[in-house]
Amino acid sequence: MSDKTALLLIGFQNDYFHKSGILTGALEDTEGRDRMLSNTLKLIEAVKDREDFLVISTPIQFTEDYSELNQPTGILKLIKETGAFLKNSSGSETIDEFSDFSDSIEEIKGKRGLNAFSNTNLESYLRDHGVTRVVLAGVVTSVCIDSTGRSAHEKGFEVTVVSDCTAGRTDFEQKFYCDQIFPLYASVKTKDEVLTLKPEVSR
Repeated sequence: MSDKTALLLIGFQNDYFHKSGILTGALEDTEGRDRMLSNTLKLIEAVKDREDFLVISTPIQFTEDYSELNQPTGILKLIKETGAFLKNSSGSETIDEFSDFSDSIEEIKGKRGLNAFSNTNLESYLRDHGVTRVVLAGVVTSVCIDSTGRSAHEKGFEVTVVSDCTAGRTDFEQKFYCDQIFPLYASVKTKDEVLTLKPEVSR
Protein backbone atom coordinates (compact mmCIF):
# COMPACT_ATOMS: atom_id res chain seq x y z
CA MET A 1 0.00 0.00 0.00
CA SER A 2 1.28 3.46 -0.89
CA ASP A 3 0.77 6.33 1.53
CA LYS A 4 -1.36 9.13 0.15
CA THR A 5 -0.96 12.87 -0.15
CA ALA A 6 -3.78 15.29 0.64
CA LEU A 7 -3.98 18.66 -1.09
CA LEU A 8 -5.66 20.91 1.49
CA LEU A 9 -7.44 23.92 0.00
CA ILE A 10 -7.81 26.70 2.56
CA GLY A 11 -9.76 29.95 2.29
CA PHE A 12 -10.95 29.68 -1.31
CA GLN A 13 -14.19 31.49 -0.54
CA ASN A 14 -15.92 34.53 -1.99
CA ASP A 15 -15.21 36.86 0.92
CA TYR A 16 -11.51 36.60 0.04
CA PHE A 17 -11.66 36.25 -3.75
CA HIS A 18 -14.84 37.79 -5.20
CA LYS A 19 -14.64 41.46 -6.17
CA SER A 20 -17.45 42.21 -3.70
CA GLY A 21 -16.04 39.97 -0.98
CA ILE A 22 -15.93 41.49 2.50
CA LEU A 23 -12.24 40.69 3.06
CA THR A 24 -10.95 41.05 -0.48
CA GLY A 25 -9.07 44.17 0.63
CA ALA A 26 -7.23 42.22 3.33
CA LEU A 27 -5.17 40.64 0.56
CA GLU A 28 -3.28 43.69 -0.60
CA ASP A 29 -1.20 41.70 -3.07
CA THR A 30 -4.06 41.10 -5.50
CA GLU A 31 -1.66 40.15 -8.27
CA GLY A 32 -0.13 37.47 -6.08
CA ARG A 33 -3.57 36.24 -5.06
CA ASP A 34 -4.74 35.93 -8.66
CA ARG A 35 -1.52 34.21 -9.69
CA MET A 36 -1.76 31.68 -6.88
CA LEU A 37 -5.38 30.93 -7.80
CA SER A 38 -4.39 30.20 -11.38
CA ASN A 39 -1.59 27.92 -10.20
CA THR A 40 -3.88 26.15 -7.73
CA LEU A 41 -6.43 25.39 -10.42
CA LYS A 42 -3.67 23.85 -12.53
CA LEU A 43 -2.49 21.81 -9.55
CA ILE A 44 -5.99 20.48 -8.84
CA GLU A 45 -6.41 19.55 -12.49
CA ALA A 46 -3.12 17.65 -12.41
CA VAL A 47 -3.79 15.60 -9.26
CA LYS A 48 -7.57 15.13 -9.16
CA ASP A 49 -7.45 11.75 -10.90
CA ARG A 50 -4.30 10.43 -9.24
CA GLU A 51 -4.87 7.51 -6.88
CA ASP A 52 -2.14 8.74 -4.51
CA PHE A 53 -3.79 12.17 -4.03
CA LEU A 54 -6.87 13.42 -2.22
CA VAL A 55 -8.16 16.96 -2.76
CA ILE A 56 -9.86 18.45 0.31
CA SER A 57 -11.47 21.84 0.94
CA THR A 58 -11.82 23.20 4.48
CA PRO A 59 -14.09 26.28 4.37
CA ILE A 60 -14.55 28.54 7.39
CA GLN A 61 -18.14 29.42 8.31
CA PHE A 62 -19.86 31.02 11.30
CA THR A 63 -23.39 31.20 12.68
CA GLU A 64 -25.25 34.52 12.61
CA ASP A 65 -24.24 35.65 16.11
CA TYR A 66 -20.64 34.39 15.85
CA SER A 67 -21.17 32.55 19.14
CA GLU A 68 -18.26 30.27 18.19
CA LEU A 69 -15.88 33.17 18.74
CA ASN A 70 -15.17 33.97 22.39
CA GLN A 71 -13.49 37.38 22.67
CA PRO A 72 -11.82 37.10 19.26
CA THR A 73 -8.70 39.06 18.42
CA GLY A 74 -6.82 39.84 15.24
CA ILE A 75 -8.28 38.56 12.01
CA LEU A 76 -11.05 36.65 13.79
CA LYS A 77 -12.17 39.91 15.41
CA LEU A 78 -12.15 41.54 11.97
CA ILE A 79 -14.24 38.69 10.58
CA LYS A 80 -16.85 39.15 13.30
CA GLU A 81 -16.93 42.94 13.02
CA THR A 82 -17.37 42.87 9.24
CA GLY A 83 -19.80 39.96 9.09
CA ALA A 84 -17.55 37.82 6.93
CA PHE A 85 -17.90 34.08 6.29
CA LEU A 86 -21.45 33.82 7.59
CA LYS A 87 -22.94 30.38 7.03
CA ASN A 88 -25.39 30.33 4.09
CA SER A 89 -24.10 33.70 2.83
CA SER A 90 -22.63 34.16 -0.63
CA GLY A 91 -19.39 35.31 0.99
CA SER A 92 -18.84 31.97 2.70
CA GLU A 93 -19.45 29.97 -0.47
CA THR A 94 -16.62 28.28 -2.33
CA ILE A 95 -15.37 30.30 -5.30
CA ASP A 96 -16.96 29.58 -8.69
CA GLU A 97 -13.59 28.64 -10.15
CA PHE A 98 -13.76 25.36 -8.21
CA SER A 99 -17.15 24.36 -9.66
CA ASP A 100 -15.54 22.31 -12.42
CA PHE A 101 -13.86 20.19 -9.75
CA SER A 102 -16.85 19.70 -7.43
CA ASP A 103 -16.83 15.93 -7.98
CA SER A 104 -13.13 15.74 -7.14
CA ILE A 105 -13.00 17.92 -4.01
CA GLU A 106 -14.05 16.52 -0.64
CA GLU A 107 -15.39 19.31 1.57
CA ILE A 108 -14.78 19.02 5.29
CA LYS A 109 -16.91 21.49 7.22
CA GLY A 110 -16.69 22.76 10.77
CA LYS A 111 -13.68 25.08 10.57
CA ARG A 112 -14.29 27.94 13.00
CA GLY A 113 -10.83 29.40 13.37
CA LEU A 114 -7.37 29.59 11.88
CA ASN A 115 -6.46 25.90 12.05
CA ALA A 116 -8.24 23.51 9.66
CA PHE A 117 -7.85 20.66 12.17
CA SER A 118 -9.70 22.53 14.92
CA ASN A 119 -13.39 21.59 15.35
CA THR A 120 -13.31 19.36 12.25
CA ASN A 121 -12.85 15.67 11.56
CA LEU A 122 -9.97 16.43 9.21
CA GLU A 123 -7.38 14.43 11.13
CA SER A 124 -9.49 11.29 11.36
CA TYR A 125 -10.46 11.61 7.69
CA LEU A 126 -6.82 11.80 6.64
CA ARG A 127 -5.80 8.85 8.77
CA ASP A 128 -8.77 6.76 7.62
CA HIS A 129 -7.66 7.33 4.02
CA GLY A 130 -4.01 6.53 4.56
CA VAL A 131 -2.72 10.09 4.20
CA THR A 132 0.80 10.71 5.47
CA ARG A 133 1.63 13.96 3.66
CA VAL A 134 -0.40 17.17 3.50
CA VAL A 135 0.16 19.81 0.85
CA LEU A 136 -1.18 23.28 1.65
CA ALA A 137 -2.64 25.77 -0.83
CA GLY A 138 -4.67 28.89 -0.15
CA VAL A 139 -4.82 31.99 2.05
CA VAL A 140 -3.74 33.65 4.21
CA THR A 141 -0.11 32.53 4.38
CA SER A 142 0.68 34.04 7.79
CA VAL A 143 -2.57 32.93 9.40
CA CYS A 144 -4.54 29.85 8.30
CA ILE A 145 -1.75 28.30 6.21
CA ASP A 146 0.83 28.64 8.98
CA SER A 147 -1.58 27.54 11.72
CA THR A 148 -2.75 24.48 9.79
CA GLY A 149 0.78 23.57 8.75
CA ARG A 150 2.12 23.66 12.30
CA SER A 151 -0.78 21.56 13.54
CA ALA A 152 -0.28 18.99 10.80
CA HIS A 153 3.40 18.77 11.66
CA GLU A 154 2.64 18.26 15.35
CA LYS A 155 0.20 15.48 14.45
CA GLY A 156 2.95 13.63 12.60
CA PHE A 157 2.08 14.43 9.00
CA GLU A 158 4.75 15.39 6.50
CA VAL A 159 3.96 18.97 5.51
CA THR A 160 4.56 20.74 2.21
CA VAL A 161 3.61 24.37 1.55
CA VAL A 162 3.16 25.25 -2.11
CA SER A 163 4.89 28.59 -2.55
CA ASP A 164 3.09 29.57 -5.75
CA CYS A 165 -0.29 28.25 -4.60
CA THR A 166 -0.42 30.29 -1.38
CA ALA A 167 -0.76 34.03 -0.88
CA GLY A 168 -0.10 36.44 1.97
CA ARG A 169 -1.51 39.84 2.66
CA THR A 170 1.54 41.33 0.95
CA ASP A 171 4.29 40.04 -1.32
CA PHE A 172 6.81 40.67 1.48
CA GLU A 173 4.82 38.53 3.90
CA GLN A 174 4.56 35.70 1.38
CA LYS A 175 8.29 35.64 0.68
CA PHE A 176 9.22 35.98 4.35
CA TYR A 177 7.12 33.01 5.42
CA CYS A 178 8.26 30.83 2.54
CA ASP A 179 11.92 31.71 3.15
CA GLN A 180 12.10 31.98 6.94
CA ILE A 181 9.09 30.40 8.68
CA PHE A 182 7.75 27.39 6.79
CA PRO A 183 11.16 25.68 6.42
CA LEU A 184 11.23 25.32 10.22
CA TYR A 185 8.62 22.56 10.03
CA ALA A 186 7.74 21.97 6.38
CA SER A 187 9.04 21.60 2.86
CA VAL A 188 8.43 24.56 0.57
CA LYS A 189 7.87 23.59 -3.04
CA THR A 190 6.38 25.01 -6.23
CA LYS A 191 3.36 23.35 -7.81
CA ASP A 192 5.59 21.76 -10.44
CA GLU A 193 7.80 20.29 -7.72
CA VAL A 194 4.74 18.96 -5.90
CA LEU A 195 3.73 17.06 -9.01
CA THR A 196 6.99 15.13 -8.87
CA LEU A 197 6.34 13.90 -5.34
CA LYS A 198 6.20 10.14 -5.22
CA PRO A 199 4.18 8.20 -2.69
CA GLU A 200 6.21 6.41 -0.04
CA VAL A 201 5.73 2.67 0.21
CA SER A 202 4.40 1.57 3.60
CA ARG A 203 6.34 -1.17 5.31
